[in-house]
Amino acid sequence: MCGIVGYTGLDAAKDILVSGLKRLEYRGYDSAGVALERTGARGAHAAEPAPATTIDVIRRVGKVSGLESELAGIDLASTCGIGHTRWATHGKPSQDNAHPHTSCDGRIAIVHNGIIENFVELRSELESRGHTFRSETDTEVFAHLIEEAYAASSDLDAAVREACTRVVGAYGLAVMCADEPGVIVVARKDSPIIIGRGERGSYVASDVIALIDATRDVVVLEDGQFARLTPQGISYTDDAGRTIEPEITHVDWDVDVAEKGGYPDFMLKEISEQPRVVRDTLVGRMRGGELDIDELGLSYEELDIIDRVYVIACGTSFHAGLIVKNMIEGWARIPCEVEAASEFRYRDPIITPSTLVVAVSQSGETADTLAAIRDARIRGAKVFGITNVIGSPVAREADGVIYTKANKEIAVASTKSFIGQVVSLTLLALMLGQVKGKLTCGQVRMLFHELGDTAEQIQWIMDTQGAAIREAALACKDAQSALFVGRGVGSAICYEGALKLKEVSYLHAEAYAAGEMKHGPIALIEPGFPVIAVTTRSPVYDKTVSNLKECEARGAEIIAVATEGDEEIRAIADHVIYIPRVRDCFSPITATVPLQLLAREVALLRDCNVDQPRNLAKSVTVE
Repeated sequence: MCGIVGYTGLDAAKDILVSGLKRLEYRGYDSAGVALERTGARGAHAAEPAPATTIDVIRRVGKVSGLESELAGIDLASTCGIGHTRWATHGKPSQDNAHPHTSCDGRIAIVHNGIIENFVELRSELESRGHTFRSETDTEVFAHLIEEAYAASSDLDAAVREACTRVVGAYGLAVMCADEPGVIVVARKDSPIIIGRGERGSYVASDVIALIDATRDVVVLEDGQFARLTPQGISYTDDAGRTIEPEITHVDWDVDVAEKGGYPDFMLKEISEQPRVVRDTLVGRMRGGELDIDELGLSYEELDIIDRVYVIACGTSFHAGLIVKNMIEGWARIPCEVEAASEFRYRDPIITPSTLVVAVSQSGETADTLAAIRDARIRGAKVFGITNVIGSPVAREADGVIYTKANKEIAVASTKSFIGQVVSLTLLALMLGQVKGKLTCGQVRMLFHELGDTAEQIQWIMDTQGAAIREAALACKDAQSALFVGRGVGSAICYEGALKLKEVSYLHAEAYAAGEMKHGPIALIEPGFPVIAVTTRSPVYDKTVSNLKECEARGAEIIAVATEGDEEIRAIADHVIYIPRVRDCFSPITATVPLQLLAREVALLRDCNVDQPRNLAKSVTVE
């Protein structure tokens, strides 16, 4: 959600900003803009004053490519600037609401990720003192607060610190001032900010992917920390202005993870990477015949006293939690509840020191999930994180963590990160079962190896089921709605399948436990209505088939995801997509893949952008 990039150094800033903003497009946005320093022409005589510096702001609604075209026609040799991609929260997508925003006199420009919860009061207060607002955004408040503070101090660092004390909410903030040429001041609270130093300048971004061409050694700014970037270097301070020495993180993944690598879109590339994600997430986790999770952060004694588990997550991550619920309760024999993080903090859950809260977030920066785990910690719970991003807020604030090893995911609709989450959560369930003594070492080893086998099974699906998936997609192309049905863990898979179809194809879809069909949803069934069913060979297979016959009798177009070799299902289903035979608890990993591919095929048939669906953001950093 939104993206920040900034540069000050020796090279043309506009080219670096545009390149960085393109790298951040995967996060989702509706407008883009840059602020660039402009230095006036020097006078003819040496006695004339030094050239004045101003700030040019160029903003456009739509894609970064439109902004790039606009900038191509501007002769501006600026070497300092900030840029932003905006996902609308306060105020509709428009040129006036796009970032950067400026002070009344235009001498200060800012870009901001996050949300200002008290912006209404601050805006009213600032307007009463004569400030003129040009947008509907909460962000513009920052520009005017900094303007006032700078007028009093003539110190940009001090002005930014002062403004931050007035704001309630979250922010990743980058600020320029025409009176301090070549300087960018950065602040962070609950919204990621990454800083790097390259050979030809200093860089800031909201995601390391925007800096990867310049440097592999970065600083992940902590809450309450500030940075001052100049062409010569970077200095760091705390909220009192005291100098600090931040920790440097080395980025070891290659830039080609952000390129399509010959695939037509990132979504297909990332679906195809899922066998590797399974292998990478499991590598080194079994040593000497026992599970070994280095990042666990909790002793076996602490795990053994756990008597209740909450999995808190949003969206796709929530569905991963639904899948692991059965494993934790089946293997560790302790109750597990799965809750939407956005609701968890607003009720009064039963939490004690023997409660484990598992926070699942692809980005590790989801605002609702962070707020929920902070509340859980206050109540005394142990907190465990499942995330894809090293050094992310979820990873830092949890007692322990398992990284999903999915590397960078560019497509907005999560695919490989979901598989990584399911595998990671399965490891946690196995660990709880092992510690609780409900699984023997032999059982853990057997289950671990079968979990690893899913990598080859995913590859088999992609190699053999393409034609069947494309044929099934044609049945959905012109539909107005669809139903996903399954039983047992199949119903959890259906929730994720329906979400993927909605996200990328804009085809309305709902998921139900198949036994619930006759309690309402069956009223929707008419000839040609798509029903996508997960009918793997499970203990509830016969029950699922009976429910599908009810749909068949009413003329539904049935698409079945079935176990390889199942010919019985062909008597009911119009289209069958096969997956390899696998233990029922691991079927979510394999059965999800054809549903991802089906969603993509339907989206392409409906001429949708599968990598950047409308209205969606990759990382949701506001509530």
